[in-house]
Amino acid sequence: MHPCVLIIFLLFLLRLQNTTTNQLVVDEGVGGGYDDGVVNKCLDKERDALLQFKGNLQDPNGSLSTWRPEDDDCCAWEGVICDDQTGHHVTGLHIPSAGLVGEISHSLVNLTYLNLLDLSSNSFHGTIPPEFGNLTNLKVLNLRDVGSCRVENLDWLSHLSLLEALEIEGISLAKANQWVNVILNLPKLSDLRLDGCELSQVMYPYSSSFLNSSSSISFLSLRNNNLTSSMYHWMFSLTSNSLHILDLSSNMLDGIPKYLGNLCSLESFHFNNNRAVVKFPDFLNNLSGCTSLTLQQLSAETSQFTGSFPDDIQNFSSLEGLYLSNNHINGTISERFWELPLQAFDVSQNHLSGAISENIGKSKASIINLSKNPLQGVPSTDHMSNQSSVTYIDLNSCKLGPHFPKWIQMLKKLNELDISNTSISDTVPPEFWNIHLSSLNLSSNNISGEVPDLSSSFFGAQMIDLSSNSFIGPIPHLPSGLQLLNLSRNKFSGGISFLCQMVDGLLKFLDLSHNTLTGQLPDCLWHFQHLTVLNLGHNSLSGRLPPSIGSLIELEALYLYKNNFFGELPLSLKNCTSLTSLNLGANKFSGNVPVWFGENLSELYVLILRSNNFFGTIPSELCQLANLQILDFSRNNLHGSIPSCLNNLTKMAQVGFLPPPNVHPYTSQWHWDLIDEVYIDHAMIEWQGDEREFFRNLGLLKSIDLSSNNLTGHIPHELTNLHELLALNLSKNALIGEIPQQLGEMKNLLALDLSRNSLSGGIPSSMSQMTSLCYLDVSYNKLSGRIPSSTQLQSFEPSRYDGNTELCGLPLPKKCPGDEESQVGKSEGDEEDIDEDWGWFCIGGGTGFVTGFWIACGALLLNRRGRRAFFNFYDSFRDWVYVKVMVFIAKLRRIANM
Repeated sequence: MHPCVLIIFLLFLLRLQNTTTNQLVVDEGVGGGYDDGVVNKCLDKERDALLQFKGNLQDPNGSLSTWRPEDDDCCAWEGVICDDQTGHHVTGLHIPSAGLVGEISHSLVNLTYLNLLDLSSNSFHGTIPPEFGNLTNLKVLNLRDVGSCRVENLDWLSHLSLLEALEIEGISLAKANQWVNVILNLPKLSDLRLDGCELSQVMYPYSSSFLNSSSSISFLSLRNNNLTSSMYHWMFSLTSNSLHILDLSSNMLDGIPKYLGNLCSLESFHFNNNRAVVKFPDFLNNLSGCTSLTLQQLSAETSQFTGSFPDDIQNFSSLEGLYLSNNHINGTISERFWELPLQAFDVSQNHLSGAISENIGKSKASIINLSKNPLQGVPSTDHMSNQSSVTYIDLNSCKLGPHFPKWIQMLKKLNELDISNTSISDTVPPEFWNIHLSSLNLSSNNISGEVPDLSSSFFGAQMIDLSSNSFIGPIPHLPSGLQLLNLSRNKFSGGISFLCQMVDGLLKFLDLSHNTLTGQLPDCLWHFQHLTVLNLGHNSLSGRLPPSIGSLIELEALYLYKNNFFGELPLSLKNCTSLTSLNLGANKFSGNVPVWFGENLSELYVLILRSNNFFGTIPSELCQLANLQILDFSRNNLHGSIPSCLNNLTKMAQVGFLPPPNVHPYTSQWHWDLIDEVYIDHAMIEWQGDEREFFRNLGLLKSIDLSSNNLTGHIPHELTNLHELLALNLSKNALIGEIPQQLGEMKNLLALDLSRNSLSGGIPSSMSQMTSLCYLDVSYNKLSGRIPSSTQLQSFEPSRYDGNTELCGLPLPKKCPGDEESQVGKSEGDEEDIDEDWGWFCIGGGTGFVTGFWIACGALLLNRRGRRAFFNFYDSFRDWVYVKVMVFIAKLRRIANM
């Protein structure tokens, strides 16, 4: 063949191949998606439905940024799933936790091939579209935690005959009558989760026809619905031998029915956080049917179980996990109990007594938690020498001392150990430090001696807590990958240069306070970008703060109180925009108060600069700190006037219950799960003339202390708008003018100190309305006139008014013009009794505010599971109620004494 002809023929074949390929692309592009590099186009109807769904929503996080009208291929959009077998139809929509806000569009019903719809953990509102009943191919519907959505009824669910999993936690079903019947009409449903759906408010959850129905449900969760035991009637038909997991936690159940003991496939039963009293022996007895042979996990933590720890527990022959912490179970643990096939056992915070059984050495459990029980003694080394299973053991608050338990060294697989608060008064055996532990807690004992280099023996450790002991010597080299390090309240000395060796950057919590540490804070803090809490208070550290402190971008609490730091604050500190608590008090810092406090650190609720050498004026930019609750600039060299804009500190005027901000949660690995630890801010505050440490109640305190400076000018009347302020101290300044007449509107004020100024005029008559006032000092001013008549103003000692030569009237001996010679009312002895009683009441009230519910809640501070939710709501609410009750009692007492 001629060469030219051959070339022309090859070019023709190449052209033919390209034409065929292009045609294939066009033909395959109808459905959208990608298939071996060939681009497909999704259906216009389904693409338009998705765009309409997006159009109804706000998307602040840009989670749907790939959903663009100009892009034909919706199958390539984030969260959209297509299936070639259906002709490239949209078969899945998976966009959980995307930050979406708005209403759920009805347009989604046009995705008729949809078998997965997951919109969970967004912020939708309005009604769940009942048209979802047209999505007859749905197998999984997840509407968990979708905001404030509601459902009028569940009839539309009846059309979803292929539905296998339904999660609608957090959606109100209060109006969804006969919802049980609807559920029972779903023949393939195996996973049902209705947590927090207000099921207790449903008037008619079922009709009588449901009694003959049966269920295919394998996983049933009805948590957090305020259900009582009356619900067991309708729950009967939702349970069958198909049920493997049952969760009835966070309700008000006073027991369980016997039919739960006949669920012969039940493997996991959760009964946590139920608020009604239940006898534990009766509870176990009702599970004693075939369920006792299949049950592998039983969890009933933080409930109201009472009674003994029965021997019948040994009949649960398949039990692998038993979690009963924080109940009221008493008695002893049977020796045969340790022969069960347990892998995890937690009965912490109960009332179990007696000796720790020697048979614990027979246990196959890898997790053992007996903490916070009055158990005594320790197993012998011989009994524990064959214990090869245990990886985690918690004996916190048991009585193990006074000697350090040597049997611990026999636990060859031990990974995590907590023997805090166990009355040990001893040194640590040298060989103990060779154990490879990831978590170690020896806190709150009286352990002494030096700590050796742990950088190699504790390699991989995530948590070390040696706080509240008597350890001495320098801080040793430590594992670089630590997440938590607490060495506070010991006798460690020397410098803290060891921080520069911790280069992994995983540290979240560091507390070295209350030691005798010296030297400077090293300039290598850029390693710690995930650090949440840094507490170096109550040491003898010195020098300037290093510029690298600005690298702590996730820092929430910085506590440097009572050291010898000096110089101006580094400008880089303004990069720590997550700070909520900044306590630099009792140092030698100097310079102007930085304006960037107000411009950059907008999350601050605590700002303490007391007892330093700051000078200049108080910057008005501080008024931008709307979250500020504690402002303490006392004992500095500040001059100028008090900014009138301080009334913009709106948290000090905000009424109502708010979770206290002084709890800093952080996550750490502890035994079988990731859990939340908490650090609770504390601070030394001048309270009613004395310096006291606030701890649990710090987040409830609202105070301003500008005392012992050189401030001049008038007291801004705008300050009186801070109606929720509890303490105001402007003493030892050079303030002039009159006390604001509106001061009496601050009815929640407990402590007011205006002493040692040059204030003039009379005491405002409105102050007679301040019925909560427990501490008042206006001495050494230029006040004049009669002290207003009220029970509280007359109850204070005369010395609180000294140095005001023109003041008159009770409690001063100087009478005002026109006063009668004879005293009308109570006798002198009665007045002394009232003054003494009132004094003791105020002392008690102030002390109570400081200590709060420490005794009742002290144990919970050491409980590592579920503490974030508990501290952020239950404890804080109780403390808030306490403060309000204290104020109310004060008012009653004053009325009674009138």
